[in-house]
Amino acid sequence: MPLTAALPPHTRRSSDLSKHSAEVFAEAETHPVTVTRRDGESLVLMTQREAHGRAQLLNFAAQLITVTLDDEGSLPDRMAKSFPWMLALTATDREQCANDLVDAARASFATDQPHLALAELTSWRETAVAVAAGLGDARVEWLDDGETVERP
Repeated sequence: MPLTAALPPHTRRSSDLSKHSAEVFAEAETHPVTVTRRDGESLVLMTQREAHGRAQLLNFAAQLITVTLDDEGSLPDRMAKSFPWMLALTATDREQCANDLVDAARASFATDQPHLALAELTSWRETAVAVAAGLGDARVEWLDDGETVERP
């Protein structure tokens, strides 16, 4: 009989921690595990990475709520107040960034997957940093397949 018979998915009894700790820890590395206790409130076992991601998502949510409470200007302009790095982007890119961040946040909250919003936030912030550094100004010369380039 499996250890978790009659328990909801991702739930273990506290006795499993002492009897089968390696198995419980391995499971907690892939997703949070609720540990039920007879003598107290259930606990959740998760990786530090998971806990950190959830904390970052809550911080991001707080910033988005602050943006929605501001009633002056467009969404991209309001978001640029909370995320000043957005000012390095063009107006069109700021609008796309604002929409992408809101969509990613909604997806993260709906699926309980913090990495969706955090990856989008990081991607746009790094893009803004690259644009600010002038990396988007260089003319790119694409090479055709089979074309060789001699190095100086």
